[in-house]
Amino acid sequence: MTTEGTIRTEAHDHVLKIIIDNPAKKNSFSPLMMDLLSDALTELHDNNGYRVGVICAEGKDFTAGLDMPKFFGPNAEKRNVREGNVDVFGLTKRCKKPIVTATQGIVYTVGIELMLAGDIVVAADDSRFCQMEAKRGIAPLGGAHFRYLSRAGWGNAMYHLFLCDEFTAPRAREIGLVQEVVPAGQQVARAMEIAAIIARNAPLGIQVTKEAAATYTEQGEAAAIACIPAIRDRVLKSADAREGIQSFIERRPAVFQGR
Repeated sequence: MTTEGTIRTEAHDHVLKIIIDNPAKKNSFSPLMMDLLSDALTELHDNNGYRVGVICAEGKDFTAGLDMPKFFGPNAEKRNVREGNVDVFGLTKRCKKPIVTATQGIVYTVGIELMLAGDIVVAADDSRFCQMEAKRGIAPLGGAHFRYLSRAGWGNAMYHLFLCDEFTAPRAREIGLVQEVVPAGQQVARAMEIAAIIARNAPLGIQVTKEAAATYTEQGEAAAIACIPAIRDRVLKSADAREGIQSFIERRPAVFQGR
């Protein structure tokens, strides 16, 4: 039986769960699936009801990468990305909300680039990572060439980008590509747990933290310092800041509204 594959979403309070659903083909991506993932990330970005996203996948594998014949060659399918949408690799418009990614099994090529476009990665202990584009005569085009560097450092990045080797979840954690390794089958639950913890914090505070961090990685230290006054004004004048102070005075958990 053939399948086109799809991207599904589920709302869990303030967390949007985004599910890669093409297990019959090891969750390989078609152009349509890339467009649907962009739509889901845009919904996360735009909808104030969502504070955190979790990206996960059905079946034994996170993704084997691109369904190559559907992207390249005589029968390639066209992408139809909506204007103003979030870029799935965060190369143009990046999602302003935190994203936790849960991986398992095969995590190849664009699978690594998708998780590095997010913020936190929880890997099942059976995850196997490989950036193999150079074995296919091409090169990483979804951000691995610089995000490996920022996460793992030059030597580790070049080691895996040049060797195109498969490596384990513990190795990925050792070099900073992954933040937690859990027993296989527990990765999605743990990612959702982390997302729920994040969602209880002040949404504006979280979002400007991500924005400021991205400013540093994209523009350097001077730009990151220069953006502090604007960030200070945004958070200190917010209702959430007043709630945070009041909850501290009243010795109770804060209830943030994201404004």
